[in-house]
Amino acid sequence: MFSIGLTGGIGSGKSTVADLFAARGVPLIDTDVIAHQMTAPGGLAMPLIGSEFGSAFIAPDGSLDRARMRELVFADDTAKARLEAILHPLIRAETERQRHAAGGAYHIVVVPLLVESGNWASRVSRVLVVDCPVETQIARVMQRNGFSREQVLAIIAKQASREMRLAAADDVVLNDDIATLETLGSQVDELHARYLQLAR
Repeated sequence: MFSIGLTGGIGSGKSTVADLFAARGVPLIDTDVIAHQMTAPGGLAMPLIGSEFGSAFIAPDGSLDRARMRELVFADDTAKARLEAILHPLIRAETERQRHAAGGAYHIVVVPLLVESGNWASRVSRVLVVDCPVETQIARVMQRNGFSREQVLAIIAKQASREMRLAAADDVVLNDDIATLETLGSQVDELHARYLQLAR
């Protein structure tokens, strides 16, 4: 089962690159999407989160109160570890289920914290990093999310550094200031051809 772990820092353009692979018929498994499903109303993780953190962290519709939880885990590493202890096994099980059902010559697993979570690199055939300069990340996230520069820097500080990600990479897509959908597309075409060959 040939698989690619796709990762990158916040604002690097992971989703854009993942969508370009999907447009070429490559099955995508996105751990962020799975996490959202687990914490949506009726999601598998919700009863566990409710009993661990209390009803204050559950929104009126029964989903996770993301803003409140983000605030807590950002300030408290123990709370973060408690949340991860609930979510990670559920996400891992659903990811594996989707991987086995994926089909195709190869598939891509989108894992935002692939480098940080340590064991992912050993669970995929290759690691693909979407890379851009830190200043580009900051500008993109400020524009996209309306965050202040300080807020974006705080998020980046919690993630693996650009150097750490590049050190873990087997392949890199450069999505800097001058990258266009066309230049990204040609990088993806090149990698897609290589992966099809390696998957044989």
